[in-house]
Amino acid sequence: MSVWYHHLQDEADAAYLYKILSRLEKNQRKSKIYLQLSEVEERHKTVWLELLKKNNIDPGKTGPSFKARMFRIIAERFGPGLLSKMMLREEGLEVKSYLGLYNNSDSSQTKDIALQLAKDSAEHSGKLSELLDQEGESWHQTGSGGLLRNVIYGFNDGLTANFGLIAGVIGANVQPHIILISGISGMLADSLSMASSGYLAAVSEREVYEHEKNMEADEIRLMPELEAEEMSLIYQAKGMKKEEADILGAKILEDPELALQESVREELGIIESDTSPFREGWITGIATAVGALIPVSPFFVFEGSTAVIISFTVSMLAHFIVGAARSFFTGRGIFRSGFDMFIVGMGIAVVGYFIGELISKYL
Repeated sequence: MSVWYHHLQDEADAAYLYKILSRLEKNQRKSKIYLQLSEVEERHKTVWLELLKKNNIDPGKTGPSFKARMFRIIAERFGPGLLSKMMLREEGLEVKSYLGLYNNSDSSQTKDIALQLAKDSAEHSGKLSELLDQEGESWHQTGSGGLLRNVIYGFNDGLTANFGLIAGVIGANVQPHIILISGISGMLADSLSMASSGYLAAVSEREVYEHEKNMEADEIRLMPELEAEEMSLIYQAKGMKKEEADILGAKILEDPELALQESVREELGIIESDTSPFREGWITGIATAVGALIPVSPFFVFEGSTAVIISFTVSMLAHFIVGAARSFFTGRGIFRSGFDMFIVGMGIAVVGYFIGELISKYL
């Protein structure tokens, strides 16, 4: 029954957040669509409430979760754009979740509900994709993408790596200035490493796109009849009649540029990235440096055990916060994700400390 509660909360959150989007969106057409989506999610919530009541289960409170309230604060602070993209991803996760529930449930009643809600969520995803001018099905997209992702994962890497380094140096029982030098060196090395990794990843992504695009262009130039047939089959798979699909496929191949765009999107399922490698690099590098600065910053002001205690406290708190922030991409619960990252930070501190202590004794 915990699955039912989970889906009930998801629908309650979605209804709440779509209403927030409707209120914040200045474009009247988009605002109206968000309000309509909110009303549909309210009906979905009612479906789960009725299912729980039919089985004599207390649904409990059905208000927005802490995670949803955090999304609202983000939207009110930074505008509806970021939240709308998060909602697109949430709709994609709902489609996956409902299809999984449909395939794994033994109850015909639950199967019927899951299938219908999966269809509704897919329709919502389509509407959001149109509003955001995005292609493809959101439940098939695996990349999280975007500025927020780079900030969170860069911050996480810098925090975790430098926290382990500082713990090891502390375990070695060295002078305070050595801790400070080690922390600053670790911060610079990690931020430069992550910046270069972000840059190279973005360059590689562009190279892959260009390679696939060039290959497809050659196929269109050398084998137009075969490409027209492939396009026709794709359109038929989407529900178009064979005669209409054949005509459309042939018509598109008359314009090589249009044919290339259509083939790359429909056949290969990839979209040209607007990512700037330099932008990816410096954002990731700066986020890493900020995360790495947290465990070392107390040593600029304090000394001895006071600096160690403050460093440990703020670092563990930061681990919990960054773990909670990662839940926006992973879809896990905000507290569970934060606690898991807290445990990771604790483990890194313990291992780093004892390794530093062992090195100081035997080297």
